[in-house]
Amino acid sequence: MSIENSPALIQPKAKINYIDHLKVVLTMLVILHHTFIAYGAPGGWYYSQKSTLPGAIIPMTVFVAVNQAFFMGFFFFLSALFVPSSYDKKGPVKFITDRLIRLGVPLLFYSFVLSPFLSFIPYKWAEGHDITYTQYLNGFDGWVNFGVLWFVAALLLFTLLYVLYRLVAGKIEKTVKNPTVKNVIIFAVFIGILSFAVRTVFPVGWTLKPLGFQLGHFPQYIAMFILGLVASRSKWLTHVELRPGKIMRNISICIVVIGFVLMFLMRKKMGFPTDWFSGGVHWPSAFYAIWEQLVGFGIVAALLCIGKHKWNNSSPFLSKLSRGTFAVYIFHPLIVITLTVALSNWAVEPAIKLLIVAPLAVTCSFLLGLLLVKIPGVNRII
Repeated sequence: MSIENSPALIQPKAKINYIDHLKVVLTMLVILHHTFIAYGAPGGWYYSQKSTLPGAIIPMTVFVAVNQAFFMGFFFFLSALFVPSSYDKKGPVKFITDRLIRLGVPLLFYSFVLSPFLSFIPYKWAEGHDITYTQYLNGFDGWVNFGVLWFVAALLLFTLLYVLYRLVAGKIEKTVKNPTVKNVIIFAVFIGILSFAVRTVFPVGWTLKPLGFQLGHFPQYIAMFILGLVASRSKWLTHVELRPGKIMRNISICIVVIGFVLMFLMRKKMGFPTDWFSGGVHWPSAFYAIWEQLVGFGIVAALLCIGKHKWNNSSPFLSKLSRGTFAVYIFHPLIVITLTVALSNWAVEPAIKLLIVAPLAVTCSFLLGLLLVKIPGVNRII
């Protein structure tokens, strides 16, 4: 989630406060997303104590499904917004060098330093193995593991491909008009169909090791990154209007509600396996893929339009939080895992633990992030 601190050549800094605000919200959602998975939502995590109560599992599942539909794609869009102006300002060599440092160093740190310790925490203090960290490392074989930094690895890959494109294409002058609501819906359906096709081979949950890429989601990620590049060159954010955002907000809410009701009823009436929604040549997979992209692109469009017109006031507090979001993204697993392991022996329903751990995880992650960005040297990278 390495988003440049200097704005793209789209608007003056004073007019894009909402981008900083959205970064904070999205980072909070990442923390909550993984905390929900730890306590009952579908998905894998370093350590989990899954709830078995349907009344808890259903809202957790809805939360992570809606999140997955848009939040990581939105990160790619926001990151791409600042790529063209940075490339133009620095040139290819300095730009690549800067990106290799700002993205490559965190990747190496996470894989070789942080990731082993994250695995050790539940191994020793939740599973009860009487072992030292040195002994654990002697038998550790997962050194190349990007974990949540799969996003950073993908962003680095996309950025390097952009550099190759610019070296071949040269300066890009062509612009594209702001998309209409109709354009957004049509494009979302197209990406949904493409996602369905990819998921016939790489279903949701299938991960490319050791990069951590879930290829079933990559049609959206690639599309969002490209749209971010186009938006930057075409100054989309300068011209976004409030009304289309409200329309997309209402459409997204309807699609979320109607989609979940239909998926629940179809599953109950027809009795097909739940994993048919995840991939394979099954119509539920096509339904889910198109639903997901309609929700995702709709929410992103709504947040950008409404954000500019409603959430663009300057906020020193949110600006400070925004400065620490990359550090928060890197280190939030340490906080989430520590909290879940610390409460692992507490004999209460996991859903109750979620209510306690979730706000603590958000608060402690941001406090740690703000502390880290004050460290000389470290703050030049994150």
